[in-house]
Amino acid sequence: MKALALVVACAATGALLAGCSSTPKPTNKDDSAFTYLFDRKPNWTENKVDALPSLPLAGNLIQFDVSGNTPLTFALDSKSLTVGDDGVVRYTVVVTSPSGAHNVNYEGIRCDTYEWRQYAALNADHDGWDDTVATQFTRIEDSTLNGYQASLYQDYFCANKIPTGTAKQILENMRYKRTAASQIR
Repeated sequence: MKALALVVACAATGALLAGCSSTPKPTNKDDSAFTYLFDRKPNWTENKVDALPSLPLAGNLIQFDVSGNTPLTFALDSKSLTVGDDGVVRYTVVVTSPSGAHNVNYEGIRCDTYEWRQYAALNADHDGWDDTVATQFTRIEDSTLNGYQASLYQDYFCANKIPTGTAKQILENMRYKRTAASQIR
């Protein structure tokens, strides 16, 4: 009986060693496609924008700097700023030319991808929103003279691919001109 058990154990060990010593067959599989768990992109879904904010009032506008080389002025409507749990900061921006002409847009900046989109613009009658001008998310352009989305992203809205805080915190930083660069110690 002991001899039979010994023979079975030797056969099993031999089979196990034979399996370990076989060389793997070459494959065309790309093993370099490794990604760390935290680098994997989850399935992102944008929050639905059901209602547009009220049109901005002059008393609710907070001016912010974009470039010393542009004649335009830029302001954000403090009543429209929201920070969604989808990582998108939504706001109304008012761009004013030296002659007094205004562009008013309701937009969103997605912090994790450095992208922005337009949801609506002031209609031709200047009494409501026109949502037919809505766009999809596109990459923010850093080098444009009037690239206010880049200024908002970098100075106030986003850090490390996430919003810098609640709407209240962002607005406080904008009121006191506390940009991301000014807070580095």
